[in-house]
Amino acid sequence: MATPFSRNLLALAVISASLPAMAQEQSLSELVIIGDDASASALPGSAHVVSSDDLETMKYTDIHKGVREVPGVYLKEEDGYGLRPNIGIRGSGSGRSSKITLMEDSVMIAPAPYSAPAAYYSPTFGRMNGIEVLKGPDLLRYGPYTVGGAINLRSTPIPSSEAGHVTAEVSENAGKRIHSWYGNSTDNAAFLIETFQEETNGFKDLQQSSRDTGFEKQDYVAKARFNSDASADVYHQLDLKFQYSEELSNETYLGLTDEDFRRDPNKRYFLSRLDNMDNRHKGYSARHMVELTEDLSLTTTLYRNEFKRNWFKGNFNSLIEAANNGDQTAYNQLQGTEPVGPFTLTNGAREYLSQGIEVKADYGLTLAGMRHDITVGARVHEDEADRFQPKDRYEQVINNGRPAFEFVEQIAPTGGDNRIDEAEALNLFVADRIAINPDLTVTALLRYEDIETSQTRWSTTQRTSASETETASNDTSELLPGLGATYRLNSTVTLIGGVHRGMAPAGSGGTNVEPELSTNFEAGARYNDGALRAEAIAFYSDYENTVRNCSIANPCSVGNQTIDSGTVSEGESEIQGLELLAAYEFTLANGLAAPVQATWTYTDAEVTRDSDDGSVLKGDNLADLPQNVAAVRAGLRDGDLWDAYVNVSYVDDTCTDNTCDRSGTDNTFRKTDDYTVVDLSGSYALNPSTRVYAKVDNVLDDQEIVSRSPHGARPNLPRTAYVGISVDF
Repeated sequence: MATPFSRNLLALAVISASLPAMAQEQSLSELVIIGDDASASALPGSAHVVSSDDLETMKYTDIHKGVREVPGVYLKEEDGYGLRPNIGIRGSGSGRSSKITLMEDSVMIAPAPYSAPAAYYSPTFGRMNGIEVLKGPDLLRYGPYTVGGAINLRSTPIPSSEAGHVTAEVSENAGKRIHSWYGNSTDNAAFLIETFQEETNGFKDLQQSSRDTGFEKQDYVAKARFNSDASADVYHQLDLKFQYSEELSNETYLGLTDEDFRRDPNKRYFLSRLDNMDNRHKGYSARHMVELTEDLSLTTTLYRNEFKRNWFKGNFNSLIEAANNGDQTAYNQLQGTEPVGPFTLTNGAREYLSQGIEVKADYGLTLAGMRHDITVGARVHEDEADRFQPKDRYEQVINNGRPAFEFVEQIAPTGGDNRIDEAEALNLFVADRIAINPDLTVTALLRYEDIETSQTRWSTTQRTSASETETASNDTSELLPGLGATYRLNSTVTLIGGVHRGMAPAGSGGTNVEPELSTNFEAGARYNDGALRAEAIAFYSDYENTVRNCSIANPCSVGNQTIDSGTVSEGESEIQGLELLAAYEFTLANGLAAPVQATWTYTDAEVTRDSDDGSVLKGDNLADLPQNVAAVRAGLRDGDLWDAYVNVSYVDDTCTDNTCDRSGTDNTFRKTDDYTVVDLSGSYALNPSTRVYAKVDNVLDDQEIVSRSPHGARPNLPRTAYVGISVDF
C-alpha cells in the first residue's frame, strides 16, 4: 500500500505534467524570492534586500547583526555569535526562529519546519551573499509560516567567468576565519566550490577550569549548472547543490544570576563545564527549469536536508531562580563552593530529516488589455525529528576547595526523551499579478495547506512493542487568501497596501491543536528619487489564536507551571506597528561619498481575550517583543580605494513572559535590558584585487542582559577587534 507521502508525490507528478508555466528570464532567479531593490519596490507589500555590498560594509558573520537593519525584524541574542538565531518578524515569536519561514536559496532550511519548527540549525551566515526579508500578502507564495514573514539567505552565486576569492581574518579570543571559493562558467556548464572555516576560544571565562567557551565550524558547498544553448528553442537549465557543515561549540543553557551578571557578564559557572553542542548538516538540492516560450516556464525542485546533533547540557534554572531570590545555598552551589547533586546532564541527541519536491509554473499573458503574471505552485513535503536522549547523572563535589564532577549513573531515555515527531504536508498556491494600467498593479493570492503531524513516545529503549508507545496526532487544513496592490502616485512615490490570512501551524505533540491564525493588514508608501530612498509602512495583525512554541530554551508559562515542549495557546491578540526606513548618499568634495541609512520599528501588542485555561489574560503583553528597535549605518568612502562605516543599533527592554506588565507583578527578573551597540569597520584597497580591513564590534563595550533564556541572564558580545585581508583572483 502506498504511503500518504508517495501518494502525494504521485499527485504532484500529475500536476507538474499538466500545469502551464511562465517565464521571467529566470536563469536562476529561482534562487531568490525578491531580487534587488527595484524588484522589492514593485512588490505589493513590505520587502527588503540586504545586498552583498551591504554585508561587505560591516563583514558580519552573525545573522542577528545582518538582519537588525531591516525594519519589522526582532531578534533575541543567546550566545553572542548567532550560532542558534532567535528571529521574529512583526510580532511572531523569536524563539529559535520557529515562527518564520527560513530558507536558503528559496528552499526551506529549518531541520524539521513542520513537526519540530525550532531551528537549532541555521546556515553559516558568513558565507552568504545576501538576505531577503519578505512580509505582507506575497508571503502566501511561501510557507508554512505566513503570519509574520520569511527570510531567504542567498548563498554565493556561481561566477559568470573564471574567478575566485579568499578572505582570511584573525580576531581577539584566538579567533580565526577563512572564507574561500572558486568557480567558472562556460556556455553550457558552470561550477563553484566553497569553504568557510571559523573558530574562536570564546569570550566567556569558565570558572575554575581551563576549558574554552568558543566553537569550531567548517562548512563546504559545491554547485554545478548545466544548460542548453541560450539560442535553443526550448531552454533547459539544471542546477545541483551539495552542502556539508559541522560544528563543535562549548555552548551552554546556563546563564547567570543578576548579581553575578552586574559584576562580570562574561563569567560562566563550573556547573556548565561539560556542556557542548556537536552537530552535522547535509543539504542536497536539484532544480530544473525549462523555458518553453518567452511567456511559459516550469521549475521543479527536489531537496533533502539531514541534521544530526547532540547538545550535552544541564538544566539549572531552578538554581538561578533560587539564587536570584536570595537563596545563599543555591548561590554557593553556582559559585562552585558547595556540592550539588545528583543532577542531570541530558544527551540532547536528535536526528532530523526534511525533504520534498516543489513544482512552480509561471505564465504571462495579456487579457482585456491587462498584463497577467500568473504563478501556480505545489509542494509535497515530509519531515521528522527523532529524539533518543539518555540522561547522565553527576554530582558536583568539592575537593581541596575546588569543584569537580563525579559520574553517578546513566538513565535510559523514555517518554519525551525517546520519541519521533513526524509531519507530512501538501501545499498549493496560485498568484496573479495584474497590471491594470501603467500605475496600478493588483496581486491576488490563494494558498492551501494540508498538514498531518504525529508524535510517538516509547516507554522502553528497544522501540519494539506498540503497547509501549503513546501517540498523538493532529490534522490541519487551511485556505489562506490574500490581496495586495501598488499604485504609482508619481515618478517618485508609490503607495502600497495589502491584506492576507496568515497561519503558523502547531508542531507535533498535541491532538486537535489549532494553528495560529491571523488576519494581517499593511499600508504605506515608498519614495525613491535616486539619491533618497524612504519607506513608511503601518501594519496590523488580528490573531484569533496566538500559539507559542515551547522548548527548554524558550519555555512557556501556564499558570504556575513551566512547559518546555509542544505548543500552548495564548489567546486572541492584536499586534500593530510602524516600520520606517530612510537612505541617502551624500556627494562630498574630492570624490568622497557618505551613504547613510536609518530604520526604526515601533510595535504595540497585547492579548485581547483570555486563553481557555486562564493562564493568559486580556491586556497581557506578548513575550520577547520589544516596543522600539532602531539602527543607523553611516559611512564615508573614496570610490573603491577606502571606506569607513559606523553602525549603531538599539533594542528596547523586553518582557520575557506574558505576565510582566500585569498590575502588581514584580518585573525584577522578567525583563531584559535595553541596549545600544556601536560597531566600526574600515577597509583599504592595496590594489584592484586585494583589500585589507579592520573592524571593532561593540566598540563601547556595552554589555547588557539581552536575554533571560535559556536559564539566566545572558550578555551580548563584548568589544571585539578583527583584522583581515581579502583577495579576488
